[in-house]
Amino acid sequence: MPLITSSSNPKIKDAVSLRESKNRKETGLTIVEGYLEVKRALACAFQFTEIFYCPALLKKYDDGKVLEQLQGQKARLFEVPESVFEKMAYGERQEGIIAVCKPKAYHLSDLNKMKRAHLMMVLESVEKPGNLGAVLRTCDAVGVDGVIVCDKKTDIFNPNVIRASLGTVFSIKTVACSNDEALEFFKANKIQICAAFPDGKQIYSDTDLTSSTAMVMGTEHAGLSEFWMRHADLRVKIPMNGLADSLNVSVSAAVLLYEALRQRSGHSKNHQPKTINQQ
Repeated sequence: MPLITSSSNPKIKDAVSLRESKNRKETGLTIVEGYLEVKRALACAFQFTEIFYCPALLKKYDDGKVLEQLQGQKARLFEVPESVFEKMAYGERQEGIIAVCKPKAYHLSDLNKMKRAHLMMVLESVEKPGNLGAVLRTCDAVGVDGVIVCDKKTDIFNPNVIRASLGTVFSIKTVACSNDEALEFFKANKIQICAAFPDGKQIYSDTDLTSSTAMVMGTEHAGLSEFWMRHADLRVKIPMNGLADSLNVSVSAAVLLYEALRQRSGHSKNHQPKTINQQ
């Protein structure tokens, strides 16, 4: 495999430039950093174009299997020394592997192929990549059928989203579209819209979420728009008994999604949940 010894090498510069939104849009590529993130993108059959790895750092995480799988891809692998990898890495992330990846573009038509009751998450005007990544991580854990981001400007595969989601962004069909397109999709597929409002009529846990449902969330700052307030089939609230009048959108999403999962799974005292890995 080629060895790159200088951080001024054009290949290194091109990869690092993908941290900028402008360059991601122009190339249709993104940068995936971290052993776990690369491993999950690989498991979800995403296409890599280039892999940069530092053996001295990567050996702490990989037993050789992931690198072996990557060698079987069409992507070009480049070995770099620690000095070069440090220049490429974001912050303190020294896990020894950075990949250039071609994201998959999903459409609403990709979300209507389920035979069981749908469970979807809709996010309107997501402000921060960290929030989107955190919600995606919960959606992966719950097993939602898809995520719809109602803002076509949102960069779903922003490196910060990938990082915050711990690579689970690769496992979930995530679509960016307008509010009108999402509403039309829900009507066509008989999916009820459950919107969370501070002044909602029902407490979320008293609401039947067992049929096909789309959970719609807004931001803490602005909440949901009048559009979703008008078109929601269910208007629910999460009780707030303290001084705060809102929760972080990722926390609210987790509360609602896990309630839907509880109702659909027939949860009982004999149920043995999986161990949660806190990271």
